[in-house]
Amino acid sequence: MGWVIAMAGKGGTGKTTVAALLVRIIKENNLGSILAVDADPNSNLGELLGLEAKESIGCILDDIASNPQIVPVNMGKDAFIEYRVQRSIIEADGFDLLTMGRPEGPGCYCYVNNSLRNVMDRLINDYDFVVIDNEAGLEHLSRRTTRRVDTLLVISDASIIGLKAAKRIVELTKELKIKTKKELLVVNRSNPNIEPDKIKGLNLDYLGRLPIDSEVESLSKLGASLVNLNKDSAMLSTLRKLGEKIWLCN
Repeated sequence: MGWVIAMAGKGGTGKTTVAALLVRIIKENNLGSILAVDADPNSNLGELLGLEAKESIGCILDDIASNPQIVPVNMGKDAFIEYRVQRSIIEADGFDLLTMGRPEGPGCYCYVNNSLRNVMDRLINDYDFVVIDNEAGLEHLSRRTTRRVDTLLVISDASIIGLKAAKRIVELTKELKIKTKKELLVVNRSNPNIEPDKIKGLNLDYLGRLPIDSEVESLSKLGASLVNLNKDSAMLSTLRKLGEKIWLCN
């Protein structure tokens, strides 16, 4: 069963960057098979991993919900959805990418969403690690597209607004009864001195801080891949040291 790491946090805190770097670290350490899931409608994770999505799950659901007649008569709807989802996965060097997108058509999505949950459950079991880049607000988790999360990695900046959003995200996981094994806070683009009072009462285990990294900032602004980021970059080196605490059980 795969270890599911889900990014969370308000917009602009660097969730996608951290997700891409985690995929790189897991790959470089040969820890197992990886499925990167881009669950943000902006769909930037593929770009940071040097890939271009072929088809999003949102497009697939639009197609099936609006045109149910496209399901072959000799194939059940569940099997057809799974077939289309499997075809949409991009196989890269050392990891696979699945882009969720967002359904936008007028069709009824109740049945296809339920089927998608079952497909996602099976997909998670096919990989050792699943890294999910969520949009702000945990929309895909709130729709229960993913029923469990092993590590909820909440990314924040050092601002009061960012940390309040982090606290609200933890409260939301409780309200939605999302099962988590770890709920960790990472403060991104931070100076070395984070006041302890700022992170008190968040109901999150404080994992550490990620420094401002000019190389990462430059690549992110260009929408360029982080695959070729210098291995000694400040952010990558720091995240590498924090890595085991993210995906080990204890």
